[in-house]
Amino acid sequence: MSLARCLIRPFAGLRPRPADAAAVLAPPYDVLSSAEARQAVVGKPLSFLHVSKAEIDLPVDIDPHSPAVYARSAENFRRMIDAGILRRDPRPCYYAYRLVMSEHVQTGLVAVASVAAYDSNRIRKHEFTRPDKEDDRVHQIEALNAQTGPVLLAHPDSSDAERLLALVTENDAVADVTADDGIRHTLWAIDAPAWIARIGEIFNAMPNLYIADGHHRSAAASRVAAARRGRSGAGDSAEYFLSVIFPASQVQIMDYNRVVRDLGGLSEAAFLTAVGDRYAIRPSVVPVRPMNSGVCGMYLGGRWYELTIRPDLLQASDPVRRLDVSTLAEQILAPLLGIEDLRRDTRIDFVGGMRGLSELERRVDSGEMAVAFAMYPTQMSDLMAVADAGQVMPPKSTWFEPKLADGLVSHLLDPAPG
Repeated sequence: MSLARCLIRPFAGLRPRPADAAAVLAPPYDVLSSAEARQAVVGKPLSFLHVSKAEIDLPVDIDPHSPAVYARSAENFRRMIDAGILRRDPRPCYYAYRLVMSEHVQTGLVAVASVAAYDSNRIRKHEFTRPDKEDDRVHQIEALNAQTGPVLLAHPDSSDAERLLALVTENDAVADVTADDGIRHTLWAIDAPAWIARIGEIFNAMPNLYIADGHHRSAAASRVAAARRGRSGAGDSAEYFLSVIFPASQVQIMDYNRVVRDLGGLSEAAFLTAVGDRYAIRPSVVPVRPMNSGVCGMYLGGRWYELTIRPDLLQASDPVRRLDVSTLAEQILAPLLGIEDLRRDTRIDFVGGMRGLSELERRVDSGEMAVAFAMYPTQMSDLMAVADAGQVMPPKSTWFEPKLADGLVSHLLDPAPG
């Protein structure tokens, strides 16, 4: 199948030997700060954080984007391979990957996805990327000659795909680890030729895949592929990027809440009055966790309120403006609080749903923030509609849980061209 028509293909994954899987598995590189990562690896010499955040092995004041950091990352990576801690499968495989967080279960396919499909928008995006973050991932891929952080993709629900993965997961797993945060990560290798062929048929016939999380990793992979294309000895492995693909209905997006430092010069009473011009306000004696679109919770002055947007203010026909995070920005953040640029305005901060509504209360009650907003989670159907329309979501619209692990399986590229 040509690159233009191919969405995914199998690859010979680099995996920890089973006895070391628990010691190697680590959170994604962008979930922890450098300080948090230094603390997380205490007593864990095999943690993949030594590869994904190698500044933890260098002086505390080092720039995480220093060439020395990428060099140490490559050194640590090579040392783990040479020691047999990480081993490459002898032939191309697919892998089934299951995440379990409390009652939530999602099972997807680990594959390498086509850069050509990404470049042509068959693998669809919903976020802008920042050049500095792309640069960081490009430097990391080039230093390791490998992709170690998987991109989280979603596919339109397919009963054929789900049935096939259900059969695969009846076999023995090659890794089964419960991480420190209680999330269980289980991996199965799929190396039977008939199953590999069937997976290719099912997934390559899909019209589109959607990036859920990992826009900078996929953009960096595209840049590396473009730089290597046509060079002698480059091979074609860089034309694919490491991905885990889940059914859209299984991907869990949690609320991504907002806290604001001040009321833009308004008193609490004046602010409530202004909000009341746009939303129906109902005081609540319990924290408000919105259960449907058009509703958000507000914590102000030690009290919770349920806010319901006026129907005439909804922008139902626009896939971006109808998002609850967009409605809040258009109706409260910009006109009442003067927050126009969510990326750069230091008066606003964002709190992932895993921290709970008590974190919103804490930050307001402490005096650090003046008001908090509890959001209804963006839905996967909304994300796909935005991507299909070729648009982008506002910053901090989605918080995906559970997170994919780093180190469970990596994609080695062909020998780097000279």
